[in-house]
Amino acid sequence: MEIIETLINGLSVGSTYAMIALGYTMVYGIAKMLNFAHGDIIMVGGYMIYLTMVATGNALLGLLAAIVFCVVLGISIEKIAYRPLRGASPLAVLITAIGVSYLLQSVAQMIFGTAPKMVNIANLGNLQMGSLKVPYYTVVTLGCSFVLMVGLTVFVKYTKTGRAMIAVSEDRGAAQLMGIHVNRIIMITFAIGSALAAFAGFFMLMKSPSLSNTLGAMPGIKAFTAAVIGGIGSIPGAMTGGLLIGVVEAISFKIPIIAPYTDAIEFLILIIILLVRPSGILGKVRREKV
Repeated sequence: MEIIETLINGLSVGSTYAMIALGYTMVYGIAKMLNFAHGDIIMVGGYMIYLTMVATGNALLGLLAAIVFCVVLGISIEKIAYRPLRGASPLAVLITAIGVSYLLQSVAQMIFGTAPKMVNIANLGNLQMGSLKVPYYTVVTLGCSFVLMVGLTVFVKYTKTGRAMIAVSEDRGAAQLMGIHVNRIIMITFAIGSALAAFAGFFMLMKSPSLSNTLGAMPGIKAFTAAVIGGIGSIPGAMTGGLLIGVVEAISFKIPIIAPYTDAIEFLILIIILLVRPSGILGKVRREKV
């Protein structure tokens, strides 16, 4: 039963990583850039949840406020920091993304200080099924994550905006010639990714109530790892990579001799998979036209 509990907890953590990874994979797939500030949008959402709960005591209202604020922040970052660099080299965009990341962390530190804030969202208790005991927040995280991911998949495949996203990801120039507003599609992509980051921050605080300006730093890196493992640019790949990283992390924490090296093991898996399949587990090999 302990093994089943470990796997369920791993899937719960992994589904949170997957939500973050979806933000990376969508932005890369459509805008062809790596938004390394994405993890820090999680942190900003966490502080919005904290402020709203201090004012109202309502966690769901805090989640709503975080979603709205993160969406506005994501759109603003894209418009101010990334859109002017649309034709610049990938290195310039990457450095800008890292700069935005540190800017968000520094602003949060100036406003809220370095001491962690405690955000007690809810004590849901445990789900008891015979000898199997699973925290309710794990069940809630898993359920909500899969609903969000399925909804996003349906949105991309079957809506006009989603099909426009696919067109922009395949050939931005051709999509523009067909009348697709490329800047608007990229803006919507950033908005969706930022909303998923707010959800991820909520579920992270539900599990661990400690909030600081580096809340999204390591989860953001692990989620990026998950996106690359699964095949960056692929929605199913982000889900697969996130769940894989979560399960590996949960199992590693349960084995005392390797628990201190959990992060190293996760990045080692990334290296091995990229050596065997450079495009990731579900990634597509793209042929460059010359």
